Amino acid sequence: MMQLSRMLAVWHRNFLVWRKLAAASMVGNFGDPFLYLLGLGYGLGMYIGEMSGIPYMAFLASGILCSSAMNTATFEATYSVFTRMTQQFTWEGMLATPLSIPDIVAGEMLWAGTKSLIAGTAIFIVAGLLGGIQSWDTAILALPVVLLTGLCFASLGLVVCMLSPSYDFFLYYFTLAVTPMFLFCGVFYPITTLPEPVQMFAQALPLTHAVDLIRPLLTELPLQAAWLHIGVLTAYSAGGYALAVRLARRRLLK
Repeated sequence: MMQLSRMLAVWHRNFLVWRKLAAASMVGNFGDPFLYLLGLGYGLGMYIGEMSGIPYMAFLASGILCSSAMNTATFEATYSVFTRMTQQFTWEGMLATPLSIPDIVAGEMLWAGTKSLIAGTAIFIVAGLLGGIQSWDTAILALPVVLLTGLCFASLGLVVCMLSPSYDFFLYYFTLAVTPMFLFCGVFYPITTLPEPVQMFAQALPLTHAVDLIRPLLTELPLQAAWLHIGVLTAYSAGGYALAVRLARRRLLK
């Protein structure tokens, strides 16, 4: 049974380590999305003009905010967690304390979600400076959704991490899951332009629901089916967490 104080102890441990390398970490989390916004938002946006009735910069900013949350949480929950678990033996040390596997998994998941929020806040600020935010009244509500998106993808990344025999295994996940979501879930264009079978597939993916939540909060587009999108992201988070705990028990408590 996971306990809040123990989960927060894992989060705090990771935060203290990250704090020493915060500047370098922020460059990695912030650099690529910033270049996308600057290059595509201004460069490609000059030719596109508007998309879905809003300036392309505003359309793109919300998509990049979501994809940044996905990528940050995924990298943390796969490569970083795998390093702590198999190379640094941090998990082994934590299991020698009163911490349980559910505590550790929940703490890692919360930390990955926090890193998504940190990176997302930086992108949020840049998007505002570049004109990518139209509705400031509701825009601040996008940050809790960024955290929920981070938790969602952290849980999925932890499942992959518990199954992975090596770092190379993560390439399958990034190629077969993360990259398709980046391309087909509405980050760069509306999914309604895709063939109908692909649209149905995209609607089952969590990034689509994150984009459908955050884009209206940052722009003047109407927000529709908000509770459905929140429910899907929450279900992915809870299901991924439960499966990650089960797989971690099987892997570590043989």
